[in-house]
Amino acid sequence: MNVQVLGIDLGKNSCSLVGLDASGRAVVRRRMRRESIAAFAAKAPGCIVAMEACCGAHHLGRHLAAQGHEVRLMSPEYVRPYVKAQKNDDRDAEAGSVASFVVR
Repeated sequence: MNVQVLGIDLGKNSCSLVGLDASGRAVVRRRMRRESIAAFAAKAPGCIVAMEACCGAHHLGRHLAAQGHEVRLMSPEYVRPYVKAQKNDDRDAEAGSVASFVVR
């Protein structure tokens, strides 16, 4: 798994993850429970983790930063222009990772 940027859209129970490689192509698309995100990220090599800023994102961001990832929290207004079609969790996760990939 060669993930350079991992975009996460946090929800109450389930979260969407999209991982981009160095060329910006999606190589990982998953839905998982909030508790299993830290375990999934612990197996991945250090990468950029992009999330929309919310109270839960700060908590998770501290855990992921302790694992060696670079955490980028973005305001939802900066992620919205990168959503390709109708808004849903999977597309929000991809938009967050693309926004972080572009800013990189």
